[in-house]
Amino acid sequence: MMAVKKISISLPEETLDEVARLAEREGLSVSAWLTQAAGHVIRREAGLAAVREWEAEHGEITPERQAAAAARLAAADAEMSAQTVTERLAG
Repeated sequence: MMAVKKISISLPEETLDEVARLAEREGLSVSAWLTQAAGHVIRREAGLAAVREWEAEHGEITPERQAAAAARLAAADAEMSAQTVTERLAG
């Protein structure tokens, strides 16, 4: 289990009210919801850093490269889905 550190933060009241509403809707505590939201931002920043690094080495990601990557991902996803269905039917 990851170590947890208790902190105190300040939020505008309207922001806290909205966070509490969203957390309740998802069945989470405010702390768990904020942890999840922070995790999303951390992963997004890591992804953007990886893109900047790739572009520094290989050049800008063009719309053509994006389309080719999307097609490859879709094909891989379809293949994995087909394998999962086959495995379920065989099992």
